[in-house]
Amino acid sequence: MKLFQCQNCGQQLYFENTRCERCGLALGYLPDRETITALKQEPAVPGSDAVVWQALADQNTYRYCANAAYDVCNWLVPTKRADAYCTACRHNRIIPDLSFTNNLEKWRALEVAKHRLFYTLIQLGLPLETRWENPAGLAFKFLEDLGSSESAVMTGHVDGFITINIAEADDAERERLRQKMGELYRTPLGHFRHEIGHYYWDRLVANSPHVENFRRLFGDERRNYDDALRNYYANGPAPDWSEHFISAYASAHPWEDFAETWAHYFHMIDTLETAHFAGLALSPQLPQSPGAVFDFHPREANMDQLIEAWLALTFAVNSLNRSMGLHDLYPFVLAPTVVAKLTFVQQRIRAVSARPADLEARSRTFAPREKQNAS
Repeated sequence: MKLFQCQNCGQQLYFENTRCERCGLALGYLPDRETITALKQEPAVPGSDAVVWQALADQNTYRYCANAAYDVCNWLVPTKRADAYCTACRHNRIIPDLSFTNNLEKWRALEVAKHRLFYTLIQLGLPLETRWENPAGLAFKFLEDLGSSESAVMTGHVDGFITINIAEADDAERERLRQKMGELYRTPLGHFRHEIGHYYWDRLVANSPHVENFRRLFGDERRNYDDALRNYYANGPAPDWSEHFISAYASAHPWEDFAETWAHYFHMIDTLETAHFAGLALSPQLPQSPGAVFDFHPREANMDQLIEAWLALTFAVNSLNRSMGLHDLYPFVLAPTVVAKLTFVQQRIRAVSARPADLEARSRTFAPREKQNAS
């Protein structure tokens, strides 16, 4: 992710900031410009309750996404558009029932992760249709377990709908599940990146000329999915799984392998982009390294460049963690087979990515939300 700063005073900013702590100006994110902008409120329009802001980044006028009222979104919508919701929030189909204690806090944590997902999706120019634009479009349901086995919520993807159990926003519960499932890594952002991988498998691989190459690398997805998962949970992964898969869970079924690999590609390019914009320099350099500074943009780099930079960066951050007495931040191994799978993901994304000039032309239809029925 890029680094941001206030256009008014130069203060460094996080992606989620809504107010500059140095100069006090309101802040918002402009997805089309990929930047946080400082804002100045425009004079009120007689007879209108709308609050309009001028962005210092481009001098245009904007409104906050309607979900800013819940402090779960800081993205902006141009005033020339009728949309109430931003590019990310317009995909919400069901939000948590906010009458339940702590649900707002959990929703807020999930939206932080979801907006970081959309930051990368927009950067990569991937198609982002809503269900109103395309029956197979993307939609999110944030649901909670309501106390019975019949109401248990499974995080997953089905036909364009991504369901997230809001318990994943609870740190203690998520750590309990991580230990129970024997996972090295479990975060809300990881869930979003994994589940969106299932969505784009349907869009970019299924019923395409590339499916045979997919099967050569990942395996035949036509084998029974339910049986494969039952076998995985009953018997675990093969002892040599790390030689062929990015995670143990990836070995359960080719669909899960693709989703785990997709998520990992997103982890890599987002983290390397942060290193790129921070100007990080590492020493010693890897053999044949073009330079200790990450002097390329991850979106434009070939896989060899990405892997070389990634190995250097993850060795450094793991060493820093060990210096603090912590576990490795990056507990993964990139076997040659995994690199080939990452290359497949990169190629499929680049084949459909919209050029920057195309981004503004995307449809931005207003997408109303439905609230979860708690009864």
